[in-house]
Amino acid sequence: MKKLLYTLILVFTLSTAVNAKSIVNDNPKTELTAEQKAELESITKRVEEIKSMDRSSLTKTERKALRKEVKELKKRADFLNQNVTLSLGAIIIILLLLIIIL
Repeated sequence: MKKLLYTLILVFTLSTAVNAKSIVNDNPKTELTAEQKAELESITKRVEEIKSMDRSSLTKTERKALRKEVKELKKRADFLNQNVTLSLGAIIIILLLLIIIL
């Protein structure tokens, strides 16, 4: 009986995980202000500068600092664009919690 239950839960989670990418935000995107556009443009310029940089001459700590800076710039750009992302693992955990609670 337990094997059947676990198999059904596995099939359910995998079937919903496939459809998780189809969840779309129906809210229309708001237009960015002039300040936000300028900040977004400066972020993209900085990322392009980092990509065109010769990183072979940098030390390990400098490369790590550049990676950290790029991650922070990406987070800021996503915030400005109002992108909300849910990882597949987060969706599965939420679904499992809902199944357990209900």
